Amino acid sequence: MTDWHVAHLGGIAQRGPGLMMIEATAVQPEGRITPQDVGLWKDSHIAPMKRVIEFVHSQGQKIGVQIAHAGRKASTIPPWMSGAVVASEQAGGWPENVKGPSDIPFADSFPKVKAMTKADIEEFKNAWVAACKRAIAAGADFVEIHNAHGYLLSSFLSPASNNRTDEYGGSFENRIRLPLEIAQLTRDAVGPDVPVFLRVSASDWLEEVLPEKSFNVNETVKFAQALVAQGAVDLIDISSGGVHAAQKVKSGPGFQVPFAVAVKKAVGDKMLVSAVGAITNGKQANQLLEEEGIDVALVGRGFQKDPGLAWTFAQHLDTEISMANQIRWGFTRRGGTPYIDPSVYKPSIFD
Repeated sequence: MTDWHVAHLGGIAQRGPGLMMIEATAVQPEGRITPQDVGLWKDSHIAPMKRVIEFVHSQGQKIGVQIAHAGRKASTIPPWMSGAVVASEQAGGWPENVKGPSDIPFADSFPKVKAMTKADIEEFKNAWVAACKRAIAAGADFVEIHNAHGYLLSSFLSPASNNRTDEYGGSFENRIRLPLEIAQLTRDAVGPDVPVFLRVSASDWLEEVLPEKSFNVNETVKFAQALVAQGAVDLIDISSGGVHAAQKVKSGPGFQVPFAVAVKKAVGDKMLVSAVGAITNGKQANQLLEEEGIDVALVGRGFQKDPGLAWTFAQHLDTEISMANQIRWGFTRRGGTPYIDPSVYKPSIFD
């Protein structure tokens, strides 16, 4: 992690989001999405991450780490460098060493994929455990298993990307085997008191084009129930898509919420459920909690536009939040209210 992360995450932390998450953090160098990704595959990565986490804690906020492996979507170019997809060796990539459950690339423009051997899977498991322990050593308040968007664990779940014939492929029970193993390994690595989240793509959005090869909300519900029975995960984070280039995503305000509602109805109070995606204002987020029964509303892109998004949402709801004294002081030192005139706010963060 770099000064950029201190500035980016630190600026958000000062404005009182309550809970934050460090981006997809690779457990192996070949598990990065791009050569510029954050990682925790060696001990020297702990101190830079700890620097960021300690600053966030100094602002009275909690922060976790999303533990990840990019799988067949690895060795790509970061968006600020070029319009190309594949990161060549000259660009710091490893296009000849991209691995997934099967030799099925995400798209023709992506790197070719090697099917993981049993030895590869065991090496991945060991690296995952070590990365989780490093996250805790850096001071993380929780960890999230990135099991979504077509990255490694997600691609094991979906028959669109997994055609293995061993115990990790074929039947639903076999396709969820590695994610369940990772969930238990994560719990064992972080201990009983650290919250463990798991993000999942609840739909491949392939029902219209590849219905027979699709991980869908019905299988997501069964997967969530298996996680409840296992008892290693505290919160399931419901997202969608990213598994296949032919996906037909039906986006719109809160477009992934129905998936989260379906999962919540199935697991009840046995597991927390979060919704994410196009949650653009405070009233909408609050409705998810009070009317839809969702436990947590997560927002990502909105904070890119408005680092004080939690404050903006509070304004939508005419309520107060905690924030850094040095920021609140600027609005209250003369006896005024900490709120800015509501007319400066748009009804949605995307307006």
